[in-house]
Amino acid sequence: MDDRIVDFVRGLRAAGVRVSMAESVDAMRAVSVLGVTDKVLFRESLRATLVKESDDFAVFNELFPLYFGSGGPPLQNAMEELSPEDQEMLKAALSALGGRLQQLLDWLTSGDGPTREELEELARRAGVQWANNPGEARWVTRRMLRQMGFEHLEELIQKLAQQLQQMGMSQDAIQKLMGVIEANREALAEHVAQQVGLQIAQERADQARDLHGSDLMHKPFQSLTESEADVLRKEVQRLVAQLRSRAALRRKRGKEGKFDPKSTIRANQRYGGVPFEMKFKRKKLKPNLVLICDVSTSMRPVAEFMLRLIYELQDQVAKARSFAFNADMEEISVTLSGNRAGDAVAQVLYQIPPGYYATDLGNSLATFFKEWLDSVTGRTTVIILGDGRNNYNSPRIDLMKDLERRSKRLIWFNPEHRRQWGSGDSDMLEYAPLCNAVYQVRNLAQLSAAIDEMLAGD
Repeated sequence: MDDRIVDFVRGLRAAGVRVSMAESVDAMRAVSVLGVTDKVLFRESLRATLVKESDDFAVFNELFPLYFGSGGPPLQNAMEELSPEDQEMLKAALSALGGRLQQLLDWLTSGDGPTREELEELARRAGVQWANNPGEARWVTRRMLRQMGFEHLEELIQKLAQQLQQMGMSQDAIQKLMGVIEANREALAEHVAQQVGLQIAQERADQARDLHGSDLMHKPFQSLTESEADVLRKEVQRLVAQLRSRAALRRKRGKEGKFDPKSTIRANQRYGGVPFEMKFKRKKLKPNLVLICDVSTSMRPVAEFMLRLIYELQDQVAKARSFAFNADMEEISVTLSGNRAGDAVAQVLYQIPPGYYATDLGNSLATFFKEWLDSVTGRTTVIILGDGRNNYNSPRIDLMKDLERRSKRLIWFNPEHRRQWGSGDSDMLEYAPLCNAVYQVRNLAQLSAAIDEMLAGD
């Protein structure tokens, strides 16, 4: 059961639910105390320990029956409803029918049903490995049921009833048998659907480190329809869970640090150079972060997703302050810290009005230096999200140089391709050499990968 709970936690994380290591341990402890015999109590103990947000209840409710069974009726053994003479008649009738569908009737009358291995193989042949969502899961389930012979089952049942009647089985016994077969048919179809859902969930969990899951993640932000943007807003939760897991793994690996030969030599001079004490470089993996975000009209689709990701990943940052600009700059840290992600981002985009030909990073940098320069220290990673276009205003390269000198790292996220730099009012050819790294973030796949590298690099 412990292994199944671990798989369930992986499935929750892959679906975008935040589950920490401590919460996983709490779930194990709760189950060890409360047991698994009471299905309702078992379910509630897992939900109480693993789910923090009400929005995640739907995901929990979807995945729980896949990993731990739906609680539906098991297949019944039809033989138990028949007398010994009728049992022999049924065995003879099934043998007489023969054919490839005999296996299906055996499952529906014996109460055993297919094994898990048989269901997994049927699902594989039905294409479960290519399915990613509930609609495709239903398609795979229908294919599996057709492979098993469900589309011919009604005709087969009628033949079986006629055969038994000719062999002398009473009408009452035949009706009882047909009732058991009908109940088993519904139960088996439910088991098949559950197996398909489980295999899809496990496949999704196995691919949890893939940050580029769907084709839509590679579509440019500017080309997204509103319905596609809604889909990606939900995808952010999955990405955040993956990014958080990767960051936690790096932190775990970084606890001991890397061997530091220079410090080891210095520390062991008192022992005549014999290395009794090993020294290690301990890497600070949670960065201090300052985000400067362009929310002009052309940048809004990118800015929204950037703000959503940074908002959800605040626990991966030691200290963070956020700023947004169009014609001038404003601090948005308070807005982002006091609301849910969607509400916070909507409020930020509302309080700084859009407008074409209004972007002025140079003027915004001047305001930043006047009001908030104390937010940047030698331990701060500064991220600028923008296209580097200033509407022919002064780019204030002098301020950008000073910002780079004051910070630990200066990183730029730009949705434009490098070949567009320097065209029109773009000042990126002047900004780029001052940055420690520049990432193209044209779509959600690129944006999530850039954030992952940023968290890894500190």
